[in-house]
Amino acid sequence: MRGAVAMGLLSVVVFVSAQPISDGPEASLAKAQLNERGEFSNPIGDLDKGGLDVRLPFMLRRLGTYFRSSDGAPERIPNDGSALRANVADMTPTITWVGHATFVVQMGGISFLTDPIWSNTPSPVPAFGPRRFVEPGIAIDDLPVIDFVTISHNHYDHMDLPTLRALAERDPDTVFFVPEGNGAVLRSAGIPNVTELNWGQRVELGAVTVHCLPTQHWSKRSLTDTNKSLWSSWAVIGSDRRFYHAGDTGYFAGFKAIGKQLGPFDLAAIPIGAYTPRAMMKSSHINPEEAVTAALDLGAQSAVAMHFGTFDLSDEAIDEPPRRFLKAATDQGLAEENAWVLKIGETRRF
Repeated sequence: MRGAVAMGLLSVVVFVSAQPISDGPEASLAKAQLNERGEFSNPIGDLDKGGLDVRLPFMLRRLGTYFRSSDGAPERIPNDGSALRANVADMTPTITWVGHATFVVQMGGISFLTDPIWSNTPSPVPAFGPRRFVEPGIAIDDLPVIDFVTISHNHYDHMDLPTLRALAERDPDTVFFVPEGNGAVLRSAGIPNVTELNWGQRVELGAVTVHCLPTQHWSKRSLTDTNKSLWSSWAVIGSDRRFYHAGDTGYFAGFKAIGKQLGPFDLAAIPIGAYTPRAMMKSSHINPEEAVTAALDLGAQSAVAMHFGTFDLSDEAIDEPPRRFLKAATDQGLAEENAWVLKIGETRRF
């Protein structure tokens, strides 16, 4: 299938949606624009991240997270990648949780990764970053050939340059899809095969179409680049499967608009962790209850939980997000068999 994909890449075309996708002005999925400060913004404007009285104690608490106990972290099961490599031939649609927001997805003759991070700490200064509680579910060397990678934004737990370099060195044909303004970071790291997209743009690659879509978040990788690059969610649409990856996001009206335009989805990967303190996190990180609501808005048949239990990023207990997610699914009418909390390393068909 890589041959067919390679032929497709020779004629990759970026399409811009002719019309905004919207349930109303607040849900517009039109192309994101830079404001007068040279920054991208969300449809609702600047996000409320809480006052200094909330943020400063939170940051001080983060200093001790390297030594936090891993009790309650997700279970890991061995995965040597042999089933995924064999699956390239017949391509049964599957998803494998590597940890955090990283999945290996196989569908439509394509194998791709979402927000890959294999590093032990997501930080510009690893010695002071939150350590990984559970090893990645599969080794990079055991992966199938990866046709493309989607990256949702530039925060260190989603854009991990050591991992991205390793993937590019492993297979120079791998394409890296990033939201607008993020390409320079990858290229400066020696990763040339980068395609930047804005909201509402899409790329046809082999038998699937990759859509760059809105999310409610922000970007920052240094002291001087706040919101200078865009953030996004991604949809990958094939002839028989539709997959959505939310990246990092607060709850917003765009979920319904995305579901109306591109849904229903067979599977949606939705973040369920890093939501406390709410005064600081609410606008940019959904909680487990909002995650279920988002999945229903998207028209997802099944929702798989992510962005929890891998790194210590916020104040909630490590094992709280999946418990609340499963309860919320029951409360909101998402069938138990359609609310997925995978083990790290687990592969499931969808």
